[in-house]
Amino acid sequence: MLLERARTVAVALRGLVAVSLLMTGVPPGLAQAALPRLTVLTAGDAADDEFVQQLRTLQEPGGEFQVVRLRDAGSNSGASAVTLAPDNEDGQEAANAGVRTRGRPALAPIRAATASGDAMTVAVGPEAARSAVERESAEPLLLAMLSQLEYEQLKSSPDLHRSGRRVGVLLRDPPFATQLTLIAAALPQGRRLGVLAAAQSRPLVQALEQAAGTAWTLNVAVAVDVRAIGPALRDVLPASDALLLLPDAIGDDAAATAAVLRAAAGAGVPVFGASDAMVRSGALATAICAPAQMALQAQALGRRLAAGPDDTMLVEAARPSAVSVNGNVARSLGLRLPSNDELTRRVTAAQ
Repeated sequence: MLLERARTVAVALRGLVAVSLLMTGVPPGLAQAALPRLTVLTAGDAADDEFVQQLRTLQEPGGEFQVVRLRDAGSNSGASAVTLAPDNEDGQEAANAGVRTRGRPALAPIRAATASGDAMTVAVGPEAARSAVERESAEPLLLAMLSQLEYEQLKSSPDLHRSGRRVGVLLRDPPFATQLTLIAAALPQGRRLGVLAAAQSRPLVQALEQAAGTAWTLNVAVAVDVRAIGPALRDVLPASDALLLLPDAIGDDAAATAAVLRAAAGAGVPVFGASDAMVRSGALATAICAPAQMALQAQALGRRLAAGPDDTMLVEAARPSAVSVNGNVARSLGLRLPSNDELTRRVTAAQ
């Protein structure tokens, strides 16, 4: 009887894993491909650590999972050292790599390079991505938790396009088409979208323009620095039904974001942001990419990368799993939004 119950539980668990893999885009045949050796590079901030922990839970039983933390060595030359930081709970080992390369952190070879497809390096965040890109290795390389602008900065690196290399990129933010779906669901009559962009954000504006097509009227204002935010908002807010903050030097800066939210609230214009923290601070809504969902997506992307040919480049935006709404902001603006469940359904269905 106990054996039969154990078999039933095992079958059920395999079914749940299969469903999760299908939801994240892994073909059934590829779901059996194992990555028994995973090296994860991280600079160790809170968001990256949560993603790494979620990725660890997905590692195959018996597989090797090694976490490498990058740490500033305080060199007078500006070069940094890479260490394998001791952490008994995470199964990390202590060692020094001590590598100098063009003033940025770099990763010394951890083990002999392999082209067998049974190992992969995952670099989490921009600092780890730069280090991993500069390392010579035949292992597939997955760059995760990058913003679109951070990826744009890496695209010009010759090391990223080294012959024979397989590289996957998982962006931390949802595509603009998904964000526009959320705005349309929350404000069905609004089609004038204000956009406040930093001076370096032209690639983001171009991607937004492509996603918007002719369905939206975009009012783009560029702030060359923090002092220019006020004048830019005075130009864009009166002609906009909503304001979208981009994940750039303005949208990622707490003080700049606070100034934007105050100005928009005074003008009665709802703001849509790129993070749950922004919603808590006063934005109306955002599509959330939870670390657990991001880890599942990274696993699926990694398996496709490992099974692909040399010179493969795969780039994916994060797929949101929920929507966050600030109910107090909605009430203050006199808005009656669909339920969170309905907004989430529309956003996830649009992916």
